[in-house]
Amino acid sequence: MQRYTTIAIVLHWLLAVLIIGAFVMGLVMTDIPGLTPTKLKYYSWHKWAGVTVLGLAALRLLWRLANRPPAYADAMPAWQRGAAHGLHWLLYVLMIAVPLSGYFYSLAAGVKVMYFGLVELPVLIGPDPELKTVLKSLHYWLNMLLAGLVGLHVLAALKHQFVDRDGVMARMLPRSVPTSRFSQESR
Repeated sequence: MQRYTTIAIVLHWLLAVLIIGAFVMGLVMTDIPGLTPTKLKYYSWHKWAGVTVLGLAALRLLWRLANRPPAYADAMPAWQRGAAHGLHWLLYVLMIAVPLSGYFYSLAAGVKVMYFGLVELPVLIGPDPELKTVLKSLHYWLNMLLAGLVGLHVLAALKHQFVDRDGVMARMLPRSVPTSRFSQESR
């Protein structure tokens, strides 16, 4: 079975780590009461991760458009292929929409976004309390949807690895990760 390109694999796993990290950081930072130095530090880290996710997701999307992904296993039912294709595109949309909603939420709150404390991102909108409320809710619910779809993506990959044993998951694993004992050849 064909594998994804090395660049696609690296971008996939970098994005996975950053998205999970930013999500956990978002949950932790919003549970800290008051406005403490720790909370402000976590907000900065969360924003840095979000901006990085946005940039890497754009790069990953461009790479995907220029480099056809490997075909699915012949034994995979058509409905699973369609579901996988749709899920992947929803994940791409959310990897762009979640950071953008957070960026515009910060701006509507009157807070500039500084990438790594060095680069000020453009201020595209001014403070707007009503829009801030809408964007805060939008950012939250887009994150929850992304978390749910990432969970579904992981469960589907594990199903293919341990139930179907069709090698689908191996297409995205680094070459150094042994998968042969779970593959179709070892059945």
